[in-house]
Amino acid sequence: MWEKAAAGFSAMGSEARLQVLKSLVRAGEGGLTVSEIQTRTGIAPSTLAHHLRFLAAGGLVEQEKSGRSTINRACFDELRNLAQFILSECCADEERRAASNG
Repeated sequence: MWEKAAAGFSAMGSEARLQVLKSLVRAGEGGLTVSEIQTRTGIAPSTLAHHLRFLAAGGLVEQEKSGRSTINRACFDELRNLAQFILSECCADEERRAASNG
């Protein structure tokens, strides 16, 4: 799980990619076309394509051809897994400290 989590967090590792991902999360299950993402983010098309490939390689975005367009969707299950991974040991040290002081 560490390797997969590292890949996912790395994929989010720029302000532009976070902006793209946030736009896709806001759009929900229906996703957005590349042009819709470009309109929402203002990221140049060639740069946007690079960021989408990076997010897809990290397992955070799935892309589906629909006619002449490509629909991009956030991978909500993977995003939930990343959140669970990073929060799985939330406050564990505080709990241990309280138990040893109790």
